Amino acid sequence: MAEKKLSLGRGLSSLLGEERDDAPAPATGGGEPGPRQVPIAFLRPGTYQPRKTMDPAQIDDLAASIADKGILQPILVRPDPKSPGHFEIIAGERRWQAAQKARLHEVPILVRQLSDQEALEIALVENLQRQDLSPLEEAEGYQRLMDEFAHTQEALGQAVGKSRSHVANTLRLLNLPAPVKALVGKGDLSAGHARALLTAKDPAALAQQVVKKGLNVRQTEQLVRKAADTARRPSRPAPDPNIAALEEDLAVMLGLRAELRQAGAGGRLILHYKDLDQLDDLLARLSISGRSLMDGDLDTDDVEAMAAEALADLDDGDGAA
Repeated sequence: MAEKKLSLGRGLSSLLGEERDDAPAPATGGGEPGPRQVPIAFLRPGTYQPRKTMDPAQIDDLAASIADKGILQPILVRPDPKSPGHFEIIAGERRWQAAQKARLHEVPILVRQLSDQEALEIALVENLQRQDLSPLEEAEGYQRLMDEFAHTQEALGQAVGKSRSHVANTLRLLNLPAPVKALVGKGDLSAGHARALLTAKDPAALAQQVVKKGLNVRQTEQLVRKAADTARRPSRPAPDPNIAALEEDLAVMLGLRAELRQAGAGGRLILHYKDLDQLDDLLARLSISGRSLMDGDLDTDDVEAMAAEALADLDDGDGAA
């Protein structure tokens, strides 16, 4: 497993000076076999540093440790092509920053002659193996390794000691909109939250709800599913004001909530009753009206006149139930 994790480039163990005691020391760009001390001002941050931010509290803790015990592992550097006699940091920028806080004048370095490609590869893999990266920084690191060095997800996973599925799922975070990436970068959302939001129609809006309510990953997944179900439901068109007025009139006349559903030239009348007593009352009223018309007590003109009179009463405000 160790060989797989260090398979990229020239191998981190040799580049970081972690050889066996009986192994010959590798040659360095400065012509010296191992670490040497240089003024701290002779170093500058690496061009290919994958970390965008560094936790000030962690730097302070490391500075306190360095002030007490010194730098235990040399900083890996390469000669600075822009400034002879100076060096560019490949791995160990956090140690360099902490050393400045600890007021060290010199730091131990390992000098290696590295191409730009090797510098990028080593900086990425070193940070990935140390778990010093945020989820998005990790994703960006994987993407750069794949784009610039043509690594497959399988080979990349073996190199950094991760499964192929982990690499694939981490790369998916790059598809998130910028507002969600910002929340992940600040630590307001975890990688699990971010992955759950990937399938949402509006991940930025849901992300704000997740942060505001303090939802965990499982609750975030439920929120995304609920939003998807709501989006799939057909929206009911706005009611016609004339239909709404008729529904209200019917409700006043019958004492029941009424709904009119149009379908072409016809439609449906739906009456809602609260209990069986209301239903019995409605049926009784309909039955009496129906029998009166059938028995000849009322003719069609009478029914129309009664309906017109009822509507007139409603207009005058006398038809309240």
